[in-house]
Amino acid sequence: MRNQWRNLRRNGWRWVPYQIGDAVRRFAAKSPVSISGGIPGHEFELKLLEARPNISFLRVTNLHREPTLIAVKAFKADLGLSLAAPILRPSLFSLPRMGTLNLHKGKVPQYRGMPPAFWELWNDEQSLGCTVHRVDEHLDTGNVVLSAEVARHSFSSLRGLQLCLDQAGVDLMREAVVAVFQNTATEYPQQQGGKTYRKPTLQQIAALDHKLSKNQDMADLTPKGIVKELVFGCVTALWHLGLWRFLKPRATVLLYHRVSDDTRDNVTVGIEQFDRQMAMLRKHCQVVSIDQLAAWYSVPRSNQPLVCVTFDDGYLDNYLYAVPILRRHGIAAAFFVSTGIVGTSGPFPHDVKRGKSPPTMNWEQLRRMHHFGFTIGSHTVSHIDCAAEPEDVVVEELTRSIADLRRELNLRDVMLAYPYGGRQNMTSERLELVKRAGYTACLSAYGGVNIGKIDRFNILRGGIHCGFSDRAFRARCVGFA
Repeated sequence: MRNQWRNLRRNGWRWVPYQIGDAVRRFAAKSPVSISGGIPGHEFELKLLEARPNISFLRVTNLHREPTLIAVKAFKADLGLSLAAPILRPSLFSLPRMGTLNLHKGKVPQYRGMPPAFWELWNDEQSLGCTVHRVDEHLDTGNVVLSAEVARHSFSSLRGLQLCLDQAGVDLMREAVVAVFQNTATEYPQQQGGKTYRKPTLQQIAALDHKLSKNQDMADLTPKGIVKELVFGCVTALWHLGLWRFLKPRATVLLYHRVSDDTRDNVTVGIEQFDRQMAMLRKHCQVVSIDQLAAWYSVPRSNQPLVCVTFDDGYLDNYLYAVPILRRHGIAAAFFVSTGIVGTSGPFPHDVKRGKSPPTMNWEQLRRMHHFGFTIGSHTVSHIDCAAEPEDVVVEELTRSIADLRRELNLRDVMLAYPYGGRQNMTSERLELVKRAGYTACLSAYGGVNIGKIDRFNILRGGIHCGFSDRAFRARCVGFA
């Protein structure tokens, strides 16, 4: 009660609805959906980690009680790692032979404390820090082992930057551990001064949210927009109430291009938005891989929407932002790349018209993605319009692209996502060339849902961009938007 009174005085009236909402969320929370074997991210399932012979789990109720300290001491640890841990006492962090490292998602000494990214955005910083430092007797004051910066972009949100810091922290801690064991770490003490931050009040959280919302895409509050949102919500609710029983089975294939906060256009979704969409897929849908879907002759009936995730072109932000989020949520996805543009600075023809030139992935990144379990497919060599180019050029693009993927990634079966995949671009003559080149399937890009049967050489896809609200996205997943 004393703690509740303290929070009420600190946060004001907002504390009451916040506590009620938190209690409802906890009561309604479901157990995490298990990730099937072979799906990217399945290797991080707790039951699989516990089954590994080189990992031991010690579950304790208090990190600093004598039984815990005895067990850690008996383990004879070389190095301790503190990840999202409470404040550690010397009795614990001094036990490892080489000390303990802490991952702090902030610059030091300027931004000690918590939470990640909040106070940097509050103070209008244009970049954020991520630090691995030694744990000592004080909060985030130990010698710095490694540090990195995460850029703030035009449309960055708090959650989007926190996701970027999560991935930066994974990479940084891995590098720091290697450097410590190889004795190549160049540690240095922190500068004098700095500031330690604490958890913001609910009023401060609301103020920052209002401040950032001015730079985000706003909801369509016109009468037409409100009606559309109501329709999307009703359609999705009816589906889950049993509408699926009276409709032909259907499978929705989502088409993404970019996941980035540096722009907002009709081929881009934001980082936070993409994370939220993948969470909705994991919670409300049955996600299938493009390999599974292409192997179907007819769509099976399911009480959950059948959804497949695909990406076209091969932008670098797919690897930097989309892949970690997909692995976090255990979502299978396919990436169709133009092999002649992979690893180059050459822009796509449609980006030239926009006056943009976003960087693309390289072959090493694609190899890692293939190793993670993602499907990699062809988007021709140079993203040509197959209907507009001479036949010999189309044949060369198709055969060279499939050869590139087989050589670089050791692929056998390769699918094609048709560039400019409109109806007018996918002529029957050109599709015949696709089949002759040895592709196992072909995906279009002019919208639609796969209802009843699957035409493996015209798998329908619908594009997703930043203009999709959560209700519109869920309606798209059930095949109605």
